Formats: sequence, C-alpha cells, structure tokens
Amino acid sequence: QVQLVESGGGLVQPGGSLRLSCAASGTILRSYDMGWYRQAPGNEREPVAIISSSGRTTYTDSVKGRFTISKDLAKNTISLQLNSLKSEDTGVYYCYAKLAWAAARYWGQGTQVTVSS
Repeated sequence: QVQLVESGGGLVQPGGSLRLSCAASGTILRSYDMGWYRQAPGNEREPVAIISSSGRTTYTDSVKGRFTISKDLAKNTISLQLNSLKSEDTGVYYCYAKLAWAAARYWGQGTQVTVSS
C-alpha cells in the first residue's frame, strides 16, 4: 500500500554534508507522520528526525542543529539534510511513515551513510 524509497546516501568525510530523499507511492502523505531512523551494525533502529502531519519536527539530541527534516507534499517526498557529519552518524538510514490513527508503520529499504576520513 505504502512504498517508500530512499536515495542520497554515500561516503562523506567528517564535517561534510549529504541530503537524503524519500519518495512515497501508494498513498498521499498529507495525513502521515514521517521521519528518518538509522541503524548502525549491532544496534537497534533509532529515530533521528520526525515531521508530523502538521509539520512539527522532532530531532534526537545528537543531531539537533545539524540535521533538518522537511517534506514536499506536492512531490510526496520527505528529505533529510545532514550537515556537519560525524563518524557516529554512520549507519543505514530508513524512511518511515505512519498514519496517526493506525498502528502500522511503513519502512523504506534504507540507504547507507558512511562518515569516514
């Protein structure tokens, strides 16, 4: 029903920037909470940035001031701008969507972000 496809990951040096995008199909995102999670090897997925259906944003403490989440409803996409990247930002970044009144969460396939000098 909801398909999410991430793009934009890659290898970047510490202090560099990346922009991740998530394109959704199968539904309209206006009524969804959207966000990005990341998972490092051996760790559970952790929320990084969330944007609610009303546009409210929430960031995990470690990325505040460095990452920015945004959405473009006309294109049915969300993006994550990653600035001032650190090695601890390395991981697979997953896009997710959740309709506020439903329990199910939808996940993208993930895109790898590697921060290394």
